[in-house]
Amino acid sequence: MNEYPFFLLAFACLIIHEMDAVRCHEWRVLPITSWMDDRVGFHVFMCLHLPLFVWLLWALSGSTERARVTMEGLDIFMIVHVLLHILFIRHPKYEFKTVMSWVWIMGAGLAGAIDFAITRIG
Repeated sequence: MNEYPFFLLAFACLIIHEMDAVRCHEWRVLPITSWMDDRVGFHVFMCLHLPLFVWLLWALSGSTERARVTMEGLDIFMIVHVLLHILFIRHPKYEFKTVMSWVWIMGAGLAGAIDFAITRIG
């Protein structure tokens, strides 16, 4: 894993972004949770992250092939994730408005794009 510094940077930015997502009430914007009462949406949002992160850690710590496929999928997701944030920026409940919020969003996308380019294209 140490031979993929851009992936590690992207993944770290994504994790920090998820911490920021709690501060920014991201469940109010996501189609899955936006219709829920705020308290319920928060709990569903948080609970959905447990299996997601367990699966990611399992996949990244497995065989070399499984880890590489997971890393490639996350690289692509982090690029698409930036586009999703741009699409949702005008949503009335969108709260990712600080420079730091965008550092984590763009950091994950840019580092993921670099990792993808280095490991899959280059």
